[in-house]
Amino acid sequence: MSTDLLPRRAGAQRATVVSRPTALVDLAALRANARTIARLTGRPLLAVVKADGYGHGAVALARAALAGGASALGVTSVTEAVALRRAGIDVPVLSWLNAPATDFRPALHARVDLAVPSLDHLEAIRAAARRTGVPATIHLHVDIGMSRDGAGQDSWGRLCTEARTAEEAREVVVHGLMGHLGCADRPGHPTTTRDLDRFDRATRVARAADLRPTVRHLGGTAAALTEPLARLDLCRVGAGLVGIDPAGSGAPLRPALTLLAPVVAVREARAGQRVGYGDAHVLPRATRLALLPVGYADGIPRITSGRASVLLHGRRCPVVGLVSMDQVVVDVGTLPVVAGDTAVVLGPGSGGEPTTHEWAHWAGTIEHEIVTGIGPRVDRRHVEEDH
Repeated sequence: MSTDLLPRRAGAQRATVVSRPTALVDLAALRANARTIARLTGRPLLAVVKADGYGHGAVALARAALAGGASALGVTSVTEAVALRRAGIDVPVLSWLNAPATDFRPALHARVDLAVPSLDHLEAIRAAARRTGVPATIHLHVDIGMSRDGAGQDSWGRLCTEARTAEEAREVVVHGLMGHLGCADRPGHPTTTRDLDRFDRATRVARAADLRPTVRHLGGTAAALTEPLARLDLCRVGAGLVGIDPAGSGAPLRPALTLLAPVVAVREARAGQRVGYGDAHVLPRATRLALLPVGYADGIPRITSGRASVLLHGRRCPVVGLVSMDQVVVDVGTLPVVAGDTAVVLGPGSGGEPTTHEWAHWAGTIEHEIVTGIGPRVDRRHVEEDH
């Protein structure tokens, strides 16, 4: 990443001038994270690029992860999967969260693998295969304890039997078995052991139905980094690619996102002056206030009002008053801030700016919600940082 896009040193004012809120996405960090996770797990890597690549850009994250050693991609919807194909990406892509009423024909034409969590899904996919003449490559999805997506234990056996019938009719190829672990972000949690046992039992049921899947996969980032028994034949990793370590494993991951916002106005303010809606903040002293054009519509959680800070002129400046839909006010004190300066709202932390971890703490949530919540009004720039 060029030096005009990041602080030159801790305490230095960022040289970039932005005219609107801008998210810088470090492609080198994305590639490095993929390499790190592949090395630590020793398994093929399915890069999860759902939710517009965790807010980093789905196509950019996909290409960076593949360059870093990933061999397949995962998304939720057929729409997301087909978009990757239209971008010219030609590796295995798995889509795993679709309604039974989905038109699966575009997925089959685009050679997209499909997760099958129910008999209704299986029948819809079989119908699409008959209409297109293209057999579907499927991953049977079993619920091993989260009570979300996936077939329950009461329907799993029949789903396997019907999938075998569909294979014999050459309508599908059962390529994989999949599930998801609910407590992998807490290493050593006993639920993980029980869920692994459930998945083993589900595998035995599938094999008793004469299915011979090529891959079995369970783990997201947390499981991939902390639970060797969950790595199985491949690891599904999304958050780790963008530098989030849900389990606090200590893996050397690099946050890839920096959020900048321009200062649009600066004003002198007297002691006792109100800031923002509802008299939520009254200034205890005279100071100077800077206005930034980012708010909760752009992903700044309103609940962080009175807790958050940003970096300006190399110093942390508190957000004062309530976060508005489009703007926040920052107390800059005696700093020589002027309209046109750039505030670092969040970033890797190397220049003293707040991190996604800090924002998640202020909001009482997880880092995933912070990065995926950055709204479409924020400009995205994909850049390269030199290390």
